[in-house]
Amino acid sequence: MAKHTLLLSSLVILSTRSRHGTDAVDLFVTNNAGNSAGGVRFSDEIGLNYSRQTLASAIDFIWKIFQQTTQADSKKSIQNVTLIIENGEGVAFSSKNKIHLNANYLTEFAGDVKREFAGVIYHEMTHIWQWNGKGQAPGGLIEGIADFVRLKADLASSVWVRPGEGDRWDQGYDVTAWFLDYCNSLRYGFVAELNKKMRREYNSGFFVELLGKTVDQLWSDYKAQNQTAGPVGGRLHECVAILYA
Repeated sequence: MAKHTLLLSSLVILSTRSRHGTDAVDLFVTNNAGNSAGGVRFSDEIGLNYSRQTLASAIDFIWKIFQQTTQADSKKSIQNVTLIIENGEGVAFSSKNKIHLNANYLTEFAGDVKREFAGVIYHEMTHIWQWNGKGQAPGGLIEGIADFVRLKADLASSVWVRPGEGDRWDQGYDVTAWFLDYCNSLRYGFVAELNKKMRREYNSGFFVELLGKTVDQLWSDYKAQNQTAGPVGGRLHECVAILYA
């Protein structure tokens, strides 16, 4: 099986350090999908260079969204991130500092595969850098924050629900991402502040502290503003995130 590994060039590493005044993050991309249809599509339409550029831009964007430039800003201390392209199931998942992306998903995806690839990377990279209240935060909130970052990067998927749809604020993914976007419109930087608060714990009272209303009140206001009701299944994609405090 063909295997190609690429270390992010020193030029980009130095650029990241100079922009943020912090330790550089070494980025690696490994294609373990070989000559499978997904592996070939990755090589032909995405490639290692675009992958490393996307990883670097995702980190840069996430730090800005989370308002984190140094460890003093509650930023995690991560020295390297690895993207692994492999033949598996689902779309992608993150574990510690590694992102695993299913090459078979690339085979099946109809549309702009580079844009979709970037959206998935931004989502999974968020999991690597976000806090989860030491495992206490609702899983739907964690996934919603990751899709919120994807949304703000203008990489929302065409299969996402519309703003205002959904049954619960913590339904996750696109449903929660749109809700968080509403909350962020009420207080600029809300998501960044919420993430920082979740470094050591999670409490639904964080919404009251930051926005003056309970999360259920905010959800009711959000639904009323969009005048949308009825059950929806949320995003069609499958994405599993294994988070570490």
